[in-house]
Amino acid sequence: MSEFWLISAPGDKENLQALERMNTVTSKSNLSYNTKFTIPDFKVGTLDSLVGLSDELGKLDTFAESLIRRMAQSVVDVMEDSKGKVHENLLANGVDLTSFVTHFEWDMAKYPAKQPLVSVVDTLAKQLAQIEMDLKSRTAAYSALKMNLENLEKKSTGNLFTRTLSDIVSKEDFVLDSEYLITLLVIVPKPSYAQWQKDLRIPLDMVVPRSTKLIAEDNEGGLFTVTLFRKVIDDFKTKSQRKQVRIWFTVREFYYDEKEIKREREEMTRLLSDKKHLFLVPWLMPS
Repeated sequence: MSEFWLISAPGDKENLQALERMNTVTSKSNLSYNTKFTIPDFKVGTLDSLVGLSDELGKLDTFAESLIRRMAQSVVDVMEDSKGKVHENLLANGVDLTSFVTHFEWDMAKYPAKQPLVSVVDTLAKQLAQIEMDLKSRTAAYSALKMNLENLEKKSTGNLFTRTLSDIVSKEDFVLDSEYLITLLVIVPKPSYAQWQKDLRIPLDMVVPRSTKLIAEDNEGGLFTVTLFRKVIDDFKTKSQRKQVRIWFTVREFYYDEKEIKREREEMTRLLSDKKHLFLVPWLMPS
């Protein structure tokens, strides 16, 4: 990032000669790139009014610098996955900061120079206060969105006992809309796969033969489907806990609801999209 100095130098009415002399001196050693920083002729008023504004302008300058730093940090935070593009999004009035400063033009429409200087300062203070409110609102919205997204991502990265299954299961894995049959999901430790796959070792006669299928795995075990008669669900869950003194499979409470699964998937897509676009519009700093 370039360093900018704002200096004043005596010169002619248009200050062109002073700028030319500066360019002649600094260009010899490539000390700086100089541009004219045009300030309109304000209605200054009395010396007393200027003295009265000096304290207010000092406070306003400190507040504006603090606000701009917070805004820049917000852009850095929201672009955590694209840190190389941060400077591309640190814009003022739609242009990069160097261009904004070196080609600065006073916005006469927002801050008319014909108004008393105290009115111009008051307008500027109100503008900065509004920007701060907008920043707080956007920051709060982004924090809430990020937290919701992280919660959904945690559900997608946990183990088979806790993670969401919406991105794992499909409609074809279940017997649906049957008056007598239902498909359950069970988690089986890896050492028990062979034992589970043997139909005769499944602890109830009311299980549909060869209805089990491995649909997902993690480091500890696998998620299997099993189809049985509805009337033996409770017995099946109870007996799953009674393989002598050791639990060799666990029923994962899950019932396939296509609308709920679609809603969860759409929620993840929406949050990712919202995160991408929440800070897409660059902050427009007052001229």
